[in-house]
Amino acid sequence: MTDTIWHPDFANIDSPKYIVLVQSMRAAVRSGVLKQGYKMPPVRELAWQLGITPGTVARAYRLAAEEGLVETGVGRGTFVSGGLVTQDTAPESLLNDPEPGTVDFRGVRVPDVGQDKEIQRIMMLLARDTGRNYTDVPSAFTDQKAREAVVHWIGPDRAGRLSKDDVVLGFGAQNTVILALQTCLHGPSPVILTEELAYPGVRHASRLLRAQLIGIAMDDEGMRPDRLEEALRKHGGQVLLTFSEVHSPTTSRTSLQRRQEIAEIARRYQLQIIEDDSLCVTRPEAPSYRGICPERAWYVSSLSKSVSAAMRFGYVVCPRDQAAQARQVAQSSFYGLPQTSLDICAELIQSGVAETVRQKVEQVILERVRIAVNVLGQWEINWRPDVPFIWLKLPQGWRGSTFARACEAEGVRIKPSDEFALPDGHAPNAVRLGLNANVSKETFEKALRTMSRLLARPPANVDL
Repeated sequence: MTDTIWHPDFANIDSPKYIVLVQSMRAAVRSGVLKQGYKMPPVRELAWQLGITPGTVARAYRLAAEEGLVETGVGRGTFVSGGLVTQDTAPESLLNDPEPGTVDFRGVRVPDVGQDKEIQRIMMLLARDTGRNYTDVPSAFTDQKAREAVVHWIGPDRAGRLSKDDVVLGFGAQNTVILALQTCLHGPSPVILTEELAYPGVRHASRLLRAQLIGIAMDDEGMRPDRLEEALRKHGGQVLLTFSEVHSPTTSRTSLQRRQEIAEIARRYQLQIIEDDSLCVTRPEAPSYRGICPERAWYVSSLSKSVSAAMRFGYVVCPRDQAAQARQVAQSSFYGLPQTSLDICAELIQSGVAETVRQKVEQVILERVRIAVNVLGQWEINWRPDVPFIWLKLPQGWRGSTFARACEAEGVRIKPSDEFALPDGHAPNAVRLGLNANVSKETFEKALRTMSRLLARPPANVDL
């Protein structure tokens, strides 16, 4: 395979070299120049041929493997697969199913405060209402009550002025984020910008939509405006997907001033902002991006972390004049939410039950955070009393994956930072602990003390 067939001309392209190399590989696979089974050159050999660093080639190979263009095997090398990642070969699952005999700190679950009985009660009330129609596909008319309930649930200030006509419903926050991205993204090589550490669902969404994902450097307030503008000049971008009120995994909150700076950058660069607020279970006073720049911001949330994840009830408040397009995307994808879910969730909100549950959930989170800080406070942790997880920066001697394995050997499951790193990003030496494992207070505290004991004994002194 000669250099002239598929090797890119880096001198005449301004994009990052690893992105250019992946794009060139993708085009060569699609055109048949790189055929399935072709063995790619070793990293150092290709770096020498192209006049770039081995790290750039290694990064390109990793991205190509995640996309499904190539597959690697230890001792075998890297081969062209010619395909795309399928559900069967996805590197990770978004679901963290509890395992018997373990304390699961991997997921961020809504605590059990009795909401299941309230939902069952509402279901029985609805069953006695013989005037309801459960035979046809939901429509903008039949989901109107649920959209009105969402407006009431959000309140008058959080997302700016809004009406039921600004709301589009989806199956939880992940589905609704993808719905918003589908509405915003266009062209053959769309670009999504997000925080340099992000919930794994962001990677899944970008992969599904064949979009390039660019991480933006962060500080204690979240995304840095200067780095965002730098990335926009370098890569362009159509969408900023961000978590400003509760960032997972770091727990950071973006200040109002910082949000205003980012909104102004979005206006200058014609950037759409999708804000995922699904991890926020309180009633914050600061406006979302939808409240700051309603002409280009999308506000996404759900009931999954504050009331019930079982209902799969999510929503997006669209920018002015874009709800009709988003609703068309939703109808093209799944027609609409089941009418039963619409009716149950509307009744949950309008009856006040959802708010009562939310307040109880908030209290459970506060208590769990208090226990976690008391036990792990000697270590370097980021925490907030209103956030259902903590970010634990590991002491010298531990790495995230190693610590996760040590914890799992003790029956405690946690999430290392590399699960939040973007494909081309850096994973800090830290782990995230979800605090809403539905176990007793005694079991919860015992698991935390086990972790603290392990932290004090790094691998040189621990039998792994």
